[in-house]
Amino acid sequence: MSRKSQDDAMKSLSPLSEAACSRPALHAMQDAQTDREIDAASSQEHIEALRRQIVALQRISSLGILASGVFHELNNALTPVLNYAKLGLRNPDPAYRERAFNRILEAAQRATTITGGMLGLSRPGRDPNHREPIDLNRLVEEVVMLIGKDLNRHKVRLEVQLMSRPFAKVNPAQIQQVLINLLINARQAMPDGGVVRLKLALDPSGRMVELSVLDHGEGIAPENLRRIFEPFFSTKTGPDSSGVGGTGLGLAVCRDIIEAHHGRLRAESRQGRGSTFTLLLPSCPPPESSTRVGAA
Repeated sequence: MSRKSQDDAMKSLSPLSEAACSRPALHAMQDAQTDREIDAASSQEHIEALRRQIVALQRISSLGILASGVFHELNNALTPVLNYAKLGLRNPDPAYRERAFNRILEAAQRATTITGGMLGLSRPGRDPNHREPIDLNRLVEEVVMLIGKDLNRHKVRLEVQLMSRPFAKVNPAQIQQVLINLLINARQAMPDGGVVRLKLALDPSGRMVELSVLDHGEGIAPENLRRIFEPFFSTKTGPDSSGVGGTGLGLAVCRDIIEAHHGRLRAESRQGRGSTFTLLLPSCPPPESSTRVGAA
């Protein structure tokens, strides 16, 4: 074979040789890309698991704050059961006994409502993405029942303004958790006591339900107001006398919960005048049958 023929043969083989050499490199690059995608997915799953743990820990913290007040309310509800039962047994008059038994029934129903609200908050459901049409008036009433004693103990009076049939498709325990957190923050903003307003209304478009918590506390500085929803940012130096606050996770978790409901959480504040936190949730038609708030 001539020199020229040898050169031509080598040239014809060189693309095949390059392809053969590049194939392992291509496979290595593809494997590396797959590994990166797996690592990214694993990291995202880990982040989501941590977020769920934070939400659960915040809920446990809220339960600890409310426990003593709820037990007191439960005792108040059960006391008439004992008293009217004794009176009914002692009095032979059928009409008197009927009134006593009606009072017992009312007290027992109130006790059931109290325990149902506490159980609803402690057990948000196996599926955190569960949603159902909820009467927000009833949800607010359960929150007031759960947190009322804690507010009274700190000389905070709660004024509530409800509206006609405000329904939203939500996870009720999660929305209760957000409201309780906002009410605790409002109470902490007024260490000497005062008035907190909780208001339900439709936004101007009529498509969103507004739940507002307004306090007359110290207010938030503008430079801090921009950052209050950042994880681990807090205007508090540490827990208050009830052992709550200071981690900087509460409002960040609240915002995540509301955004997962396709809603918004906004804050307005003026130093020395107080703050208003408003959560907006998409409204929905009432269900055909009534829905229990604590079920999730």
